[in-house]
Amino acid sequence: MKVAVVGVTGLVGTVMCRVLEERNFPVSEFLPVASARSVGKQVTFKGKDYTIISMEEAVASQPDVAIFSAGGGTALEWAPKFAAAGTTVIDNSSAWRMDPDKKLVVPEVNAEILTKSDKIIANPNCSTIQMVVALAPLHKAYKIKRLVISTYQSFTGTGVKAVKQYQLEKKGFQPSQDEMAYYYPIFENCLPQCDVFLENDYTKEEMKLVNETRKILGDPGIRITATAVRVPVHGGHSETVNIEFEKPFDLGEARQLLTDSAGIVVMDDPANHKYPMPLYSKDKDEVFVGRIRRDESTDNGLNLWVVADNLRKGAATNAIQIAEYLLAHNLVGKKEQVA
Repeated sequence: MKVAVVGVTGLVGTVMCRVLEERNFPVSEFLPVASARSVGKQVTFKGKDYTIISMEEAVASQPDVAIFSAGGGTALEWAPKFAAAGTTVIDNSSAWRMDPDKKLVVPEVNAEILTKSDKIIANPNCSTIQMVVALAPLHKAYKIKRLVISTYQSFTGTGVKAVKQYQLEKKGFQPSQDEMAYYYPIFENCLPQCDVFLENDYTKEEMKLVNETRKILGDPGIRITATAVRVPVHGGHSETVNIEFEKPFDLGEARQLLTDSAGIVVMDDPANHKYPMPLYSKDKDEVFVGRIRRDESTDNGLNLWVVADNLRKGAATNAIQIAEYLLAHNLVGKKEQVA
């Protein structure tokens, strides 16, 4: 497979390369792509040095797959150009997620909706990905009526600038205004704002959890409210998820459904202090679920604690799992020359 990684120098782009290596994705030709200021620089993939190329050169090379992690504006401009050249684009930005003509995919949940004609495929938001992996088997069994979500999201989800801000603050330095990814310090602090505020006083991140979850689960009727918080944590995002089902459920059966589901590791032994933590999820591809308990304040209520590495399953790994599914089902590859 001829594979382009667009945004190869970014935080997620770097992890995408690592995951491609670790999962031994069959890359016959590797095309590292980045913005104009990075063109000509070197990156290493599978022990070999490669020169970063421009968007124009990458499109002309007609890769089989282009995995994007370069921001929404770049995705809107360039994904259609790659698609027109016959390339299948898997985009990690929010640009295409809610487009009714584009598939929003978490392989463990809804990969079967993909077809060979899908040339731009959206990778969901990091917080949404890990949550729907846990929700999908429960929704199928008991039908979710309402979700109340609180997230505790690693600053790494904001990107390189946030990591640098945290590192400076941790060392006791005050970053300049230009060095600040956030309006306030992140070291030893929690910020009840992920992304910008919208007219309804929710943030974009919170509304992504609402809208993307409904689309992936194929149920626009689920009632959802969310609060997203940025925390000074490496390694992953954590979420409390309070679920109200339409149907009664057996707690043991619900736990077994999670245990038996692909991509989930149940860590739920409170007597022995065993529960998921971002410290444990770092550099892993699974979604970890624990603190599984009945919500005793309502009928058919369940509480979950869901943790995953936001740079891996929440971004890079999910995108590459999509590519693996496309390859395994002959949905990508031999493409027609586009005039």
